[in-house]
Amino acid sequence: MGQGEASARGTTMEGDCLSCIKYLMFVFNFLIFLGGSFLLGVGVWVLVDPTGFREIVAANPLLFTGVYIILGMGGMLFLLGFLGCCGAIRENKCLLLFFFMLILLIFLAELAAAILAFIFREHLTREYFTKELKRHYQGYNNTDVFTSTWNAIMTTFDCCGVNSPEDFKDSLFKLINPNHMVPEACCQRASQAGELAYISQEQCLSGSMMFRNNKGCYSAVVDYFELYIYVAGALAIVVLTIELFAMVFAMCLFRGIQ
Repeated sequence: MGQGEASARGTTMEGDCLSCIKYLMFVFNFLIFLGGSFLLGVGVWVLVDPTGFREIVAANPLLFTGVYIILGMGGMLFLLGFLGCCGAIRENKCLLLFFFMLILLIFLAELAAAILAFIFREHLTREYFTKELKRHYQGYNNTDVFTSTWNAIMTTFDCCGVNSPEDFKDSLFKLINPNHMVPEACCQRASQAGELAYISQEQCLSGSMMFRNNKGCYSAVVDYFELYIYVAGALAIVVLTIELFAMVFAMCLFRGIQ
């Protein structure tokens, strides 16, 4: 009789623990679902906004790319949260297994990205960017991806070159444009009638320091993203920890379902 009571008590405790895991997993995935829905909503609103915000974003390649990154992240989180919620509340083994596999793939992809970033960290140095800029940058050319990307960076961050405007000496840009000391993207701009226009483009192109941006883009970008880099690193650690717990919870719930 005592053995039967102990067995029943153990079964009850196991059931309570399983129920706790199920509801914790549901709440956790519901928050992920809401976050994904919010990101999807923001991305779709920017793309279809009739007030002209879409044109502002489309005019800047960096912002335009960021919109699609937001849409991709929102869609992934939306699907992940939906699968986790349905799998937990319905105690569906197929959905829980699919959720576990999806989380595992994301975790492995993030791990691979971290390893690749560590391996290719020397490609993020000033010397590497300077060498690539001298070798490939052509000037105001929207058809070349490398050039248009650098133009977007220099106009967005009000900077010139990697270290300074001197980077364009002895470069491909100088060979193509022998009469210009710096490209148009380095010239200072001011707001006129609601639009940005160059202050004195001719003097800027001829090398006048008064009408060009003299700060290097490497320092400008690092200074701008310094806080975000630390925040992103902290968030990455939190996300990886949450993903590990999510996989453990999903597998515990999967094995506990009879």
